[in-house]
Amino acid sequence: MAYTTIDNPELYFQTVLYTGDSSDDNAITFDGDEDMQPDLVWAKGRGNVYNYVADSVRGVTKRLNPDTSIAETTTTDTVASFDSDGFTLDDDATNNWINYNGNNYVAWCWKAGGSASSNSDGTNITSTVSANTDAGFSIASYTGSGTDSDTVGHGLGSAPKMIILKKRDALDSWYVMHTSLSANNALLLDGASAEYGLGTLTYGVLSTSPTSSVFSFAAGAGAVPTGNVNNSSSTYITYCFAEKQGFSKFGTYTGNGSADGTFCFTGMKPAFVMVKKSSSTSGWAIYDNKRSSYNVMDLRLLADTEGAEDQSSDNNLDFLSNGFKFRASAGWNASATYVYMAFAEAPFVNSNGVPCNAR
Repeated sequence: MAYTTIDNPELYFQTVLYTGDSSDDNAITFDGDEDMQPDLVWAKGRGNVYNYVADSVRGVTKRLNPDTSIAETTTTDTVASFDSDGFTLDDDATNNWINYNGNNYVAWCWKAGGSASSNSDGTNITSTVSANTDAGFSIASYTGSGTDSDTVGHGLGSAPKMIILKKRDALDSWYVMHTSLSANNALLLDGASAEYGLGTLTYGVLSTSPTSSVFSFAAGAGAVPTGNVNNSSSTYITYCFAEKQGFSKFGTYTGNGSADGTFCFTGMKPAFVMVKKSSSTSGWAIYDNKRSSYNVMDLRLLADTEGAEDQSSDNNLDFLSNGFKFRASAGWNASATYVYMAFAEAPFVNSNGVPCNAR
């Protein structure tokens, strides 16, 4: 039996805590046992500060904020470089984004495939892709064609379970495809609304049935049916995630409204979990093993708001050797349906058959 293909998740995903200094050349080095050069850095101030993402496909100076619908901007005041074991920040004395003097931050970082290359797997759309097929993560950018039937290559070699998409050159929401949603329904990363279907949309969303090579679009009823995600001449960025046993998991659960909360089996000891109520309104709650280093965990940040880190008993959950379990009757364990994404600190059982320890 193959327990995992990834014995050391730190090769592909790491979380780091740091303090801003408002100066150039603030080098942030990962504190894990493995060196990792990231291709995606998602940083968040633990106070009232925007979420911020930079990636190697768009370039380090290209800013997007997951909690807003604003278009991409170019700035030299944040990420300066992706390094062999972390990243370097530039002066942020004015904007208070991710390097303001004395502010505390967390950054969640993924490794894709380094330098991007052209991908022609799509129909009539050539994408630019940095893909890591071992870890199941790729970054794909493309220019929309405006044709409903066209597809985009993602480079993973297996079907993504979750895709996060943002139009780069215009004001528009962040669209999330998660295969646990109803067919061709979507969520918004920059909003708290429940999942919605095409019946409520003038334009379209990503199809919930990607293949091992491409993702496609589900058309709405407007004059440009796939305008949200495939508008002619608009530019887009996507973060695509395929599931890898013992390293990543994308699933759904039903909250039980009890302090003896729902247990979610992931096949790994989590390092990172992001949860969203899909059946009604709630934010995207993010937990990680660096801000909360022991159970019970109660430090929560939200992907969809610039709000500060919240410490409340409603947030309580445990990271276990094989999944996570809620310890609150409210919050993200209220009686409702949820989706989640999770990445590993360690596989539940490594490739030699050795189980990991609980926290």
